[in-house]
Amino acid sequence: MTDDAANEPHVPSDAERAARARVRDQAVGLTHHETEEALEAAEAAAVETAGDLENADAATRAAVAEWRRITELLFDHGGPYSPDMDAFLQGQLTAREAHADPNQGLGKS
Repeated sequence: MTDDAANEPHVPSDAERAARARVRDQAVGLTHHETEEALEAAEAAAVETAGDLENADAATRAAVAEWRRITELLFDHGGPYSPDMDAFLQGQLTAREAHADPNQGLGKS
């Protein structure tokens, strides 16, 4: 990957979005130490299947990145993970809602 490509915005694939959603579902109620363990397991699984994280598929990299993000979020939180307290996730959901097709779900094309 070139430096220019690294600076380009990344639109996640459906598989990447699904991987991140699965991680968030699995993380609900976990503490920092538990998410640390899950992160380590996800990293180890990526290395086992792909040789290293860089060679893993996009969904695996997305899952590891989400475990890392949630673990960092909980570092000084002191409580279990909840999507409701996740400002990053709430911001994403708000942005998606704001950019959603206003005709979607209304039977219009």
